[in-house]
Amino acid sequence: MERTGGCLCGRIRFTATGPAVYPHTCHCEHCVTLGGAPLMWWVGFERVMWTGEGGEPTWFETFPGKAKRGFCPVCGTRVAAVDCDLPEIGINVPALDDTSGADLVPVNASFRENAVGWMPPVADIRCSPSG
Repeated sequence: MERTGGCLCGRIRFTATGPAVYPHTCHCEHCVTLGGAPLMWWVGFERVMWTGEGGEPTWFETFPGKAKRGFCPVCGTRVAAVDCDLPEIGINVPALDDTSGADLVPVNASFRENAVGWMPPVADIRCSPSG
């Protein structure tokens, strides 16, 4: 399976291949602050190829040595994540060109204890692959 996506200005473009792995929302302090919203919506893919004229996103280490988040240096769109304990590359689902796949429906919420009270919780259908 192959999916495409990119940032708001179009400089960062990518093609993600493989099945969608562990679609989930995250309410951690970093995702909330970086995303400017009560949560971010993530999914993993086996491989991501950076195809746009901007190349790879700019990476910011949110947890030094453990996790980094990729964004477009021009428009600021958050597009990707790399976590040292996961083999897949995380993609911010709204950066995909088509977010309608049933395989993108969140199966869990990370850091649910930080979630805002006015938003319905995501069901805990499947545990995190990292424990």
